[in-house]
Amino acid sequence: MEDLNKERIDELSVNAIRILSADAIQKAKSGHPGLPLGCAPVGYEVWANHLKHNPGVPDWCDRDRFVLSGGHGSMLLYSLLHLFGYEKMDLDAIKNFRQLGSATPGHPEYGVTPGVDASTGPLGQGMSMAVGMAMAEAHLASVFNKPDHPVVDHYTYVLGGDGCMMEGISSEAFSLAGELGLNKLIVLYDSNKICIEGSTDGVFSENISERMEAFGFQTIIVHDGNNLSDIEDAIYKAKNDTDRPSFIMIETQIGYGCPAKQGSAAAHGEPLGDENIADMRKNLNWPCEEAFEVPDEVYENFKEKANRGIEAYKEWEEMFSEYAKQYPEMKEKWDNYHSGFDTKALFESEDYWEIPEKAEATRSSSGVVLNKIQKEVLNLVGGSADLAPSNKTYMKDAGDFSKEDPSGRNIRFGVREAAMAGISNGIALHGGLKPFAATFFVFSDYVKPMARLSALMGLPVTYVFTHDSIGVGEDGPTHEPIEQLAMLRAMPGFTVIRPCDRRETAAAWKYAMESEEPVALVLTRQNLNQQAASAKDISKGAYIIKDSKDTPELILIGTGSEVDLCVKAADILSEEGMNVRVVSMPSMDLFEKQSDGYKESVLPRNCTKRISVEALSSFGWGRYTGLDGKNISMDVFGESAPAGELFEKFGFTVDNVVETAKSLTD
Repeated sequence: MEDLNKERIDELSVNAIRILSADAIQKAKSGHPGLPLGCAPVGYEVWANHLKHNPGVPDWCDRDRFVLSGGHGSMLLYSLLHLFGYEKMDLDAIKNFRQLGSATPGHPEYGVTPGVDASTGPLGQGMSMAVGMAMAEAHLASVFNKPDHPVVDHYTYVLGGDGCMMEGISSEAFSLAGELGLNKLIVLYDSNKICIEGSTDGVFSENISERMEAFGFQTIIVHDGNNLSDIEDAIYKAKNDTDRPSFIMIETQIGYGCPAKQGSAAAHGEPLGDENIADMRKNLNWPCEEAFEVPDEVYENFKEKANRGIEAYKEWEEMFSEYAKQYPEMKEKWDNYHSGFDTKALFESEDYWEIPEKAEATRSSSGVVLNKIQKEVLNLVGGSADLAPSNKTYMKDAGDFSKEDPSGRNIRFGVREAAMAGISNGIALHGGLKPFAATFFVFSDYVKPMARLSALMGLPVTYVFTHDSIGVGEDGPTHEPIEQLAMLRAMPGFTVIRPCDRRETAAAWKYAMESEEPVALVLTRQNLNQQAASAKDISKGAYIIKDSKDTPELILIGTGSEVDLCVKAADILSEEGMNVRVVSMPSMDLFEKQSDGYKESVLPRNCTKRISVEALSSFGWGRYTGLDGKNISMDVFGESAPAGELFEKFGFTVDNVVETAKSLTD
């Protein structure tokens, strides 16, 4: 009898997820019912019986993570959060699905909805973030865990479907996950063989399990996605493999429970319709007729299930309290990892601001500065997409993250730029670590979709982009960025900094370490002269690096490698009697945040003769140079030749800056 009662309440609980999802989508007249209906048993089994979570403390650091990579199925997650009693997730939140200002937006948004571990929706990206979370767990466990005190001990679950598995970023991320043996990563694959255009036949018929096995995953197949016992067994089997991540392929039926829609593409992305929902209630033997009505016994079941996580949280707190007493030095380290290291002394030291005697590429400057920071900021982790020697991003004596030794802080991402950025987001989302990711600037095209999510979620990921212009030289136009700087500058919540020398580079890294948003450092391959008047504080985005004695009649604005051209051109023009101001503008983004008064002090309105000098696209410079100004820029693709010849050919010379200035003032 007890088993029959359990089977009945489990069935009611699964169907509650389906009914709430369908009702919310119908009320909103918008949404995706197919995944919530098909995956309701998966969601229920994971959250009710396996996921370690406490609804009252959604940000508990040792909770299991759950990423809904198929973010269009957000009502599955919202229904679970509601039924488990998460804050802000009352019935009104469910009824306001997809409405302005609600806690239930169309796709899950980190920071908006308690219990949402990542913003998802662009398919496949959640897979890469889950890999990052699993890497963070493995690293932190290796740093902090002691015998009998596993203070970091949790799993990362990620749920996605056919679309997620088609996207290339998933393969990039899973390839690395298998290589690293992330045994606490469990991938749940909703295999329903349906995409928006219909059956996946002819589009996606490969053997996914064999692909994942080749990546180094344990693979498990559940043939009946409605069989809770089979799903349970698969999860236990996944947890029992301590050498590999696990991939559970669960064969489901999209839109299950709705006779008119189940198994068809029509269930994917539109409300089911009132009549079809009524038929679904009958088909599922749902005892309630009113929309959003759920039996009390279902709520009681979820409350009982939630108690398991609440008790786990209490046990963890007791263990951590004992840990703190027994290992006070580790408790201090824990606080530093999770609340931030004190870098005041570092950033005030003369050593940090040391300037080389010779010209130096800002990528090299960055490498020197990074290694000064990483000795103090011990939770700084990251690496390059197989370009560390070129990006100068290898942290000395910090070790390499590997399956054998996850305590290493250098991450070898391989040639996987998109996954690198997604994994970095996952590391930042996990908490306790400060990630950075590096590649050539032209390959920011691969990085951009995940950098956009960094900005959307407000994650302090540092992106290091080197080889920032036609200074790449002989590699030619395929490797010479042109429009990439304008692209990143256009992104809200994303700070781009292009420093002109070692001092500005050090200031850029300081800003990145203190930022709560993503920051991109855009750095040169070629050597640059050190500027005598460059600033230690670039937080205002632009400043006067050289000024005239009298009111300026011409303003030269440069960034990065072109600041030196502006300074030298100003020297010549000044000798000829012209009042010239030179402005270094390492960050348009930061300059735009300043007061009108500060902007006026740097770029006075009454001085309309202005020239921008930047070896990238002119897009965006019009706001500073205006109708009376000129832009010395790259609005064509580059060529293959030594860098010096290219700068000469495209007009990035002192002589051309001088001639352009004279053409403005004659």
